[in-house]
Amino acid sequence: MNFSAPPPTLTASVDGELLSRMVRADQLVMVRRSVLAAIPINIVLSFTATLVALNSGRAFEGLCWLMLSLAVNGVRSYVCRWPFAPSRGVLLDSSVATSPKGRPVEWHLRLSAALAGVSGLVWALIPLLCSGYSSPQAVFYLTVVCGICAGSVTYGTAFAFVPISFITPALLSVAGCLVYSGGFDNVSLAAMVLLYLGALVRSALHSERAFREGSRLRNEATAMTEQLRQVHALSLEATQQLSFRASHDSLTGLLNREGFTEAATLHIVASRGQQHCLLLLDLDGFKAVNDAFGHKVGDRVLQDVAGWLQRELTDLRAVLSRWGGDEFAVLYSLQGARQAPAAIAQALIRSISFATAHYGGHLGVSIGISVSGDADIADMISFADEALYEAKRTGRNRYQFFDAPLNLRLGTRRDVERDLLNAIEARAIGVWYQPIMGCDGKHIHSLEALMRWHHPRHGHIAPEEVIFAAANTGVAEPLLRHLVDEVCRAMRQLEAAGSVLANVPIAINVSPREMAQLAVDDIVLGMLKTRGIAPARLQIEITEEVALDTHATRSRLSALSALRSEYVRQVKIDRSFILGLAASPGNVVLVDSIVQLGRSLNIQVVAEGVETQEELDVLRTLGCTLVQGYHLARPAPLPDMTAWAEARARSAAIISASGASPA
Repeated sequence: MNFSAPPPTLTASVDGELLSRMVRADQLVMVRRSVLAAIPINIVLSFTATLVALNSGRAFEGLCWLMLSLAVNGVRSYVCRWPFAPSRGVLLDSSVATSPKGRPVEWHLRLSAALAGVSGLVWALIPLLCSGYSSPQAVFYLTVVCGICAGSVTYGTAFAFVPISFITPALLSVAGCLVYSGGFDNVSLAAMVLLYLGALVRSALHSERAFREGSRLRNEATAMTEQLRQVHALSLEATQQLSFRASHDSLTGLLNREGFTEAATLHIVASRGQQHCLLLLDLDGFKAVNDAFGHKVGDRVLQDVAGWLQRELTDLRAVLSRWGGDEFAVLYSLQGARQAPAAIAQALIRSISFATAHYGGHLGVSIGISVSGDADIADMISFADEALYEAKRTGRNRYQFFDAPLNLRLGTRRDVERDLLNAIEARAIGVWYQPIMGCDGKHIHSLEALMRWHHPRHGHIAPEEVIFAAANTGVAEPLLRHLVDEVCRAMRQLEAAGSVLANVPIAINVSPREMAQLAVDDIVLGMLKTRGIAPARLQIEITEEVALDTHATRSRLSALSALRSEYVRQVKIDRSFILGLAASPGNVVLVDSIVQLGRSLNIQVVAEGVETQEELDVLRTLGCTLVQGYHLARPAPLPDMTAWAEARARSAAIISASGASPA
């Protein structure tokens, strides 16, 4: 059974010291109000008492007493208007005078009680006007004194010491005079006055307790209300912060994917009927900045790029986003020629180099552009992403519109991604084989396994597109296992048939992405062990894009020279360097450099894409030992490749038996 502690009450959360300060402030405010309300009555009664004294022949005493009473009342009235120091956390009405230089509340309360005592002493002098309550006017004065004492208690409910200080000297004076006069009646009356004093003191104390309790409850409610208001304000602020964080990128302050999708959707709805442009930007060279200067500088670069975008696109009123990594998204509505997507993209490409040049790393930007008047934001992002991929594939630091050919390619890729797993499970993805041969054309060195998939709708799908789709859909490992399994089956078939290819190694292609994401060694070695095939029978060919410019090629040659031979057994020269080799002196120099480097490192060099006899002759002259291409043999299914190899073996045997030299 689960138990949980009861929730804390709101009362427990209110500071007791703060409540005490609130109550004291209320007492002072109420004391001042009651004194200011009682003083006019006090003055009226003072004048009345003086008139009675004048009428009884005591003019001097009456006037002196009146001046003293008015002076004390004037002082009390003046003091009640003094500002006092505000208490921390106590909120008062705007009509209450406070000052940081004022005295504290407690000091003012004590002063009010002291002045009430002084006023009480003035009323204690009433016996001077009526011969110690023995004159005929004694009943009047006695009634006035007792009445004003009762009134002071009635008005002084907030702070008992004020009315008590007032009534005590006045009533003790009455009782003293009566006792002094003597006689049973006077003494009895004195006792009644003392009893009356006690009752008034008790009433004053009780009234103060009631006032303090009422003030405490009221201020407690006020404090809880204020706390709830503050909690609500903090909660609202926290909610707004969470909402901001949920929709914004913490590094750049721009919208994140979710925030951009929502804001862009609202933007499209609000400006329906207009053409909208979506730019998807990817920084070229950002990885080099990260590697050279570190991730901290890389983060600063992203922040600078975000600021640069905001400055460059201020007039567009665009929706901006850090789409992820070093990608940014921009959506705006087309309203004039100056906002033409091509012009905007060109301006961004020209100015990106100035955004972060102070870090020493040169940045470019590739941009995919999607323009639509009716597509939703998800489709526009997909279109722009396809265009961005094309921009990066065809050279980087350029822009590309999403057009009809890209739309066709996008539809094809979506179908490929959708159908790929089923094709793997149905073994619809096959493997063809192309031989790698010695440069003399006599012997087959090895076979390269090439993936083939004939899609029911789109026909032949290029292997790189299949690999890309597999990585995007999370089926890279099932695809690799399927291809290795197909190759293992082929090896077993060749062995069972006693084919001339039975002992020929077979190479399979693995992309760098697969090497990074999959445990290729464990997968391949595990499957070879299960099939009972020696690891030496299978070669792993790691495919890599090679830039066509000389600088990049030389840098790759430098990197290659640092590799150790036990890790690299063979290097392929890309077909782009072999095409038209006889007529390209530059490519001849590069191919010769690779061949010589391979020889010095004891690494075999394979030239792929050999299409003509002239290319083959140049490669022979350069000393390239292994070649591959359509001039020698085209890729074919295993039965056709086996038949081709058997035919070559028979032809070679016949030539050997006749003693003729091969062509």
